[in-house]
Formats: sequence, C-alpha cells, structure tokens
Amino acid sequence: MDKAPMTGGAMRILILGGTGEASTLARALAGRDAYSVTLSLAGRTAAPKAEPVPTRIGGFGGAEGLAAYLRRENIERLIDATHPFAAIISGNAARAAEAAGVPLLAIRRPAWSREPGDLWTEVASVAEAVAALGPRPRRVFLTIGRQEAGAFAAAPQHAYLARTVEPLDGALPVPHLIVIEARGPFDAAAEAALMRANGTEIVVSKNSGGAATYGKIAAARSLGLPVVMVRRPEKPDVSSVSGAAGALRWLDAGDHAEPATLREV
Repeated sequence: MDKAPMTGGAMRILILGGTGEASTLARALAGRDAYSVTLSLAGRTAAPKAEPVPTRIGGFGGAEGLAAYLRRENIERLIDATHPFAAIISGNAARAAEAAGVPLLAIRRPAWSREPGDLWTEVASVAEAVAALGPRPRRVFLTIGRQEAGAFAAAPQHAYLARTVEPLDGALPVPHLIVIEARGPFDAAAEAALMRANGTEIVVSKNSGGAATYGKIAAARSLGLPVVMVRRPEKPDVSSVSGAAGALRWLDAGDHAEPATLREV
C-alpha cells in the first residue's frame, strides 16, 4: 500500500463536501495555519455557496483517480463529509484512502428516527417510493431532490409539489406539477403552512437526517400526514463521527487520533 508522503508545515486535508457539515468544518479550519484545506464538490449544484477555503469542482475518476489525487497533492487526511445518500463517492473514498495510505474519517450525520405520531412507510429505494404512493391519485409533496425526481414520471396520476435546490428542467414530465426552488433550512410551522396551502396528502422524503430539513417531518406529524421514507444506502465501515466537531477533534489529535472512539454527545 503506497502512502502519501507527510509534508512539513501545514497538514494537507481534503474534504469531500456538499453538506452543511462539510461547510461547517471548512469554515472552522479556514485561517488556521496548522491546516491547508481543499474542499471538493461533485458539481451537481450550479451555484454552490462560496466557502472560505480553496474549492475544486468535479469528480476524480473513481477510486483510482481519487487515490492518484491524494498521492499527487500529498494529502495527509481525507474527510468524507458527503451526503448520506452519496454511496458511490463514499465507497470510492474508502478504497482510495486505503490504496494511498491516507487516514480517512467519515462524518455520518444521524438518521431521523420514527417518533410517536409519525406515519412512515419505509422503503429501500426511490423506485419503491414511487410504488408506495399507490394507484389512487394523491397530492404529493416530493422532497427527494432533482437527481431522482424523474422516477416519479412512472406515476403521472398524482399531483406533485416538488421542492429542489436546482431547477428540474423537465426531469419530471407529469401533467400536474408545481416546482419550488429553495434551499433550507425549513422550519416546521412554514412547512405545515405550505402543506395545508397545497392540500398535501402524502410526503416523500429521503432519510437525510439533520435539522435543516427536519421541519417537513415534524409538520407531517402535526398534520397527521403519511410519509414515504427512503432508507439510507449502505456505506463502507470506516471510522466516523456525527458532525464537524468530532472531525475537528480528530484532526487536532494528529497522529494520535483514534477516530473510532470519537463520538459526539
């Protein structure tokens, strides 16, 4: 296993980002002389938020390409702070880190848990979510993002209210569609008002976890609405923490870090 050479001076860190946790970590590390940070974004958002650290856009060319980048740039720590549903890049990160001999830490935000009053139907995929809506026409609040919205074209009998960060651009060709372009956070009261105004009968969501988009789940509970919840995909079994604070502790521990023991309260 080839190991990226350690460099003098600032520790070179690559953050695989696209989440609030990645942004929080990048902001916390910006300006700290002990670290030289690069934030990597997949490029799926046309206008990502500006971050106070150097940012690269686009893929690496799979696990081999990422391993080559780690070696070439003398990366000394790799942090996977990608979305809970970004299973491919997380798999690539694990393989690349092992190949390049670079310590890897994943930030794994806790999933939402069912609470009393929640009316969840849990499914394993977006395709199963489409089927779970059933044949009867319903008014659906669709909150799974742009990438997989097109799957619901297979159920055109429903009336969809789709909220995305990026424009759908025709990705969901159904006769009854309202699109809202917005970026969270969204609070429960506003979400409940939106659902009432649109006559929402059922919500479709991925179990992304976190506070920024939990408002829709709390709102659905308060209104007695069912939720089709897409479970998270499996990810590699690597050392992980639940948020940016744990990643900071790991980095500050340097060569003495034991990331498997780092858990935030």
